Amino acid sequence: MDFDMESMASAIGVTVPVLRFLLCYVATIPLSLFHRVVPGRLGKHLYAFATGAILSYFAFGYSSILHFLVPMLSSYSFMALARPYCGTLTFVTSFAYLIGCHVYYMSGDAWKEGGIDATGSLMVLTLKVISCAINYNDGLLKEEDLREAQKRNRLIKLPSLIEYFGYCLSCGSHFAGPVYEMKDYLEWTERKGIWSGPTPSPFFATIRAILQAGLCMAMFLYLIPKFNLSKFSDPVYQEWGFWKRLSYQYMAGFTARWKYYFIWSISEAAVIVSGLGFSGWTDSSPPKPRWDRAKNVDILGVELCKSGVELPLVWNIQVSTWLRHYVYERLVQKGKKPGFFQLLATQTTSAVWHGVYPGYLIFFVQSALMIAGSRVIYRWQQALQMTLIKKILVFVNFAYTLLVLNYSAVGFMLLELQGTIAAFASVYFVGTIVPLVLFVLGKIITPPRPARSKAQKEQ
Repeated sequence: MDFDMESMASAIGVTVPVLRFLLCYVATIPLSLFHRVVPGRLGKHLYAFATGAILSYFAFGYSSILHFLVPMLSSYSFMALARPYCGTLTFVTSFAYLIGCHVYYMSGDAWKEGGIDATGSLMVLTLKVISCAINYNDGLLKEEDLREAQKRNRLIKLPSLIEYFGYCLSCGSHFAGPVYEMKDYLEWTERKGIWSGPTPSPFFATIRAILQAGLCMAMFLYLIPKFNLSKFSDPVYQEWGFWKRLSYQYMAGFTARWKYYFIWSISEAAVIVSGLGFSGWTDSSPPKPRWDRAKNVDILGVELCKSGVELPLVWNIQVSTWLRHYVYERLVQKGKKPGFFQLLATQTTSAVWHGVYPGYLIFFVQSALMIAGSRVIYRWQQALQMTLIKKILVFVNFAYTLLVLNYSAVGFMLLELQGTIAAFASVYFVGTIVPLVLFVLGKIITPPRPARSKAQKEQ
């Protein structure tokens, strides 16, 4: 068996640990399909927990189960014993444990060398236990004081321990997401809410996600020999001109994204085929099923993104939603509008969640600047009356987003400080200077509000 694993791993150019993880990851699809026929609520919760735990054991070893149990049990204890503070306590302790694991394992270096550990899965699990605890905390608050997302997701009753364990590990979603809410998991299992009536067949949507995963892997395997990270430290790279170096940074980021597209497409297929991915019906005639709960990326939306502001809506969608509901919105004081502080704090939280490498922090601070600069261009665009100039600014925002995103992604890929700064310097820090200039200009050149029509004024 070891020989076969080594042969298979060698054939596709990965290490044996990565191959073992990929096999377990793909196995989430048939195992999620079987979840549909497991009888009874208790049976479904047990199946969800058991399959998630077994796959984790085969993918990462028994230590992964122990790592998962720490945030799972501590969070449940806080909910049971200190409900008024359980959200804050879970947020602090779960993030502290995750950071400790990041420091101990330094997974980024291992991933670049072909290794893998349970830290990536622990990242997803951390978000799930935090959202569950915060929503249980929200169950104590008056409904009129809550935002719509809080009203929708809050928990009045403490889930049972087996419900909680099933939620944490169900559908193998703890491997790489998507993150979903405890309330959705319970309603899906108990056939309530949108699952109370006849649900559509998931098989066409599942096949589409599987085919998408195959295409994404093929793209990654084709591109990675041509645009790999080792080129950044190659003396040949420094001999290139500015535009060629900038183009290589774009292609390196473009290539790396296909790996994530593949991973998220497999997750999407698993969650869809289980039925949990169903999120309602469209308003079209006839209505069509939506599977948004399973969707973590819009590939064309990312590659053709017209504004940095739109990126969180199309990239790592469920984590972006989590950050908006549990960090960004909760930092905004009642009656006030969010500003750059809330944006920067949210992006910093995302950076720490990803790991303790300087490259992550650089990337997410850069992304905050990118979004702030994009907002400035958009405000100018909205203030102008000339259609041609508006169209030009739309293109400028698209080109700006493309430039800064792929420039910033170098930090996310290289991780270490020296290499990231050297890569930025090789293109004269253009992706940092341009957003900063736009941010400052946005403070100086404040466009007037678009003129309202007479009818709007009368309203």
